[in-house]
Amino acid sequence: MLNLSHDVNSLSDFKRETSKFLGRLKKTGEPVILTINGKAELVVQDAVSYQRLLESAERGESLEFLRRSLKDIEAGRTRPMRKTVAALGKRK
Repeated sequence: MLNLSHDVNSLSDFKRETSKFLGRLKKTGEPVILTINGKAELVVQDAVSYQRLLESAERGESLEFLRRSLKDIEAGRTRPMRKTVAALGKRK
């Protein structure tokens, strides 16, 4: 989780001390918020942590799909695959 007192820095500081920031990103895996004129504008994150974030989001989307599917099953909004395939075959 972001620590706003530690993980918010100016873009100017990032430019001046890029290697220090890169070391910290790799060591902690935590993103850094960069500000421009005092306003948060950018988030910088190392590639490994970003990949984990993408995979986590994908798992979340898959779980949501499964939840919706289970609700459809429980509500009777499904039909057997054999009947569906047979109906598709009759459409020709």
